[in-house]
Amino acid sequence: MSATINTRQVAATSAIPEPLQYREYKLLLKSDHFTKPSHFHKFWKIARRVAKKLDIVIRKRGKPMEIHVREVIFFDTPRFRLYNNGFMLRRRMFYKKGLPQSNYELTLKFRGADRATAAAVDVQPLLKSPYEVKFKEEILLPRDGQPGMRAIYAHSCDLDSPNTIITQSFETISQVFPVLLKTGAKPKTLLSIVSAPIEEILVNMGEIDFGGKVTAKATLAIWRNRTTQAQLVGEYSYQVKFDGPDGLRGKPKDLSEAFFKDLQVEARDWIHLGSTKTALLYSLGGAALLRNHE
Repeated sequence: MSATINTRQVAATSAIPEPLQYREYKLLLKSDHFTKPSHFHKFWKIARRVAKKLDIVIRKRGKPMEIHVREVIFFDTPRFRLYNNGFMLRRRMFYKKGLPQSNYELTLKFRGADRATAAAVDVQPLLKSPYEVKFKEEILLPRDGQPGMRAIYAHSCDLDSPNTIITQSFETISQVFPVLLKTGAKPKTLLSIVSAPIEEILVNMGEIDFGGKVTAKATLAIWRNRTTQAQLVGEYSYQVKFDGPDGLRGKPKDLSEAFFKDLQVEARDWIHLGSTKTALLYSLGGAALLRNHE
């Protein structure tokens, strides 16, 4: 079987395309700029300054600068069958007061540049466990490194506290997510960790108000190698959830985009040129990244 998903086959996996539910803006940052707490406050001030110029309000909702620690692991076959077909399999474990929690989250995500194809991929699981399906537009930096924006689409499923054994082989994970059978991986293929376990430091950066009752929770995440503690990459992101079928439009949409573009200019010395955190991790894991990989 070909290592590339046939678009017609993918589109046929779901009879009713998923409507967009979220728009998330993602700005990659140099992780070595965040080595102590004051650096997070410095970036917060930059974001506040850009927002003020645009007459946007950023509120300190919840506990400002609250820090959460999570372990993130990506699984794939030795030849990266999942990623080469647009899929990512991620396990995220949560910590409280330095101790790992008993529950964790398993996510399968399909991501691509074509909205119709991404919407039609059926990521629903067969496993009897609580889950949530999301269809999201992700706004990234342009490939040429110039200030601007481009969009990709992500269709994902989050499972709560599934059995850890399902990530041991392709056979078991494909029984949970049948759509993965289209990757062509052999049933007995073992899954392994991509590159290394990641320690994610997630900081609450407040709530952005774009007007018209449109708000977005902002966070700043730093990824580092959990084994060596080597810094990898950072990401400032904010996400808007749609209240209706019309999605994000008008002045709130214009302001959310202007904030993203202006922040790239104001914080240009902080910007990490690249596409996504996942693409960086896979490149470190030895994957030969194609142009359409994110």
